[in-house]
Amino acid sequence: MLEQIKDTANRILSVFSTFSFADFLDIVMVAVIIYICVRIIRETRAMQLVRGIVFVIVLYGIVSLLGMEASEYMLNLVFSNIFIILVILFSPEIRSILEQVGHGASSKSIKSIIHPGVAMNITELSEAVEAVCRACSNMSDKKIGALICFENNTLLGNVIQTGTEIYGKISTSLVENIFYPKSPLHDGAMVIRDGTVYAAGCILPLTKKTVSSSLGTRHRAAIGLSEESDAVIVIVSEETGAISVAKGGVLRRNISDGDLRNILTTEFLSTGSSSDDKIITKFVRRIKK
Repeated sequence: MLEQIKDTANRILSVFSTFSFADFLDIVMVAVIIYICVRIIRETRAMQLVRGIVFVIVLYGIVSLLGMEASEYMLNLVFSNIFIILVILFSPEIRSILEQVGHGASSKSIKSIIHPGVAMNITELSEAVEAVCRACSNMSDKKIGALICFENNTLLGNVIQTGTEIYGKISTSLVENIFYPKSPLHDGAMVIRDGTVYAAGCILPLTKKTVSSSLGTRHRAAIGLSEESDAVIVIVSEETGAISVAKGGVLRRNISDGDLRNILTTEFLSTGSSSDDKIITKFVRRIKK
């Protein structure tokens, strides 16, 4: 045992004996590149693809251990062309990375990439829910159309990029002003991130499934985004003033402002079996930003 410890220690020392400053810079550069890539793609659907790739890698390890030759052969075909597959799958993200690196000379761009974000304030989120409910009730009475996206665990960076970033403290008057018919941002969607109006005038993906002919573009866009993420989307119909909520590809129509408050409270403020489950989950998500 003692000899094995000595042998291991000697090997470690031999590695450090040849370790140079260039090696240190090499490690730091690789770490920075990986970190920046993760920071850029984390708010896109690419993160879901990354999780899928990790699952396939784990599956390949299990298949290899169990000696499942047919499955291992098929997975080998995939991994033999993995570089080409990754380039095809992540081509939009690769372009985004190169664009941000090109703009990286400005301190603002660098700061936006490495800034870790701040923890969610549960009081602010509670106030945001109340403000949105009041605004939706007022807009419903006036038949003013609105499309409001509450970001959940799936980050909506790709949606935010299509609109105008606001990053303003949410209030009833702000929501109503944005969706006022003569406002330049009223036709798009508003994205709320952790109790803050993060962006407005955003474009959402339309659902591809067949929906009722009575539903307009706002409802189709809300369903489309809810199919691709775990966001909760609130819709106020411009024609009828009815309030609806889309989540998980399902649309709940003609709900009251009280029902809306209950849905948003349950989704974002409900604590479940542990008094801090929801808060801790969102706190960790914000720290990862």
